[in-house]
Amino acid sequence: MDDFFQFEMDFASSLRCIPMRVRYKLDVCGIKLKLPQWNQFSTEDRQKLLALPCQTTDEVKTYREILKKLVQEATGETATDLPVEAHPDWENDAKIPDSVGQKAKEMQVSLTVDQWAKLSPIQRFSLIKLSRSSHENRNFIPALEEFHIV
Repeated sequence: MDDFFQFEMDFASSLRCIPMRVRYKLDVCGIKLKLPQWNQFSTEDRQKLLALPCQTTDEVKTYREILKKLVQEATGETATDLPVEAHPDWENDAKIPDSVGQKAKEMQVSLTVDQWAKLSPIQRFSLIKLSRSSHENRNFIPALEEFHIV
């Protein structure tokens, strides 16, 4: 279960939601995957997307190709491309993104740049995703707790 954060454990065994580690890979490879599409994948395909590496240029290319093929086969749809940021906010350990700072402030949590810098890129990615207004934010505080911020 190393592929999941504690705040994701309520759905980890069923993979009914897209895990943060997969969401991270989606942003890295530039594919938008909707939850209804994810839910059309077999459990084996979901586990495969969780396990596949997506760091080197070749791995990113392979992940993208596999994902596009899975979307086509499972849904009959063409996967939607997303722009890939050259320098995404989660890679910048010197600046807390506005959405994260604002969400922390709303939750009355003090998050310092030093704390932000000590987080791994996937942890920073998670806080960015969990702080967006379009996301259900109930896991923001559990994530901060898991990451030893509060």
